[in-house]
Amino acid sequence: MTEPIHDYDPADSLVDVEAIAVFLADAFDTGDAAHIAEATAVADRARMRVDSIDAVKR
Repeated sequence: MTEPIHDYDPADSLVDVEAIAVFLADAFDTGDAAHIAEATAVADRARMRVDSIDAVKR
């Protein structure tokens, strides 16, 4: 039986600015430039989502 493949975006798990900060700190701790670049892109997507949710709450 074939299992369905689902898209997963780690930005979905970063629900507030504190979570984003911890995520980025962990990425920077690796010292791996490629990993940091990817984590920064994930954090940017998460930040846009958090900002849009905050705007709706106002």
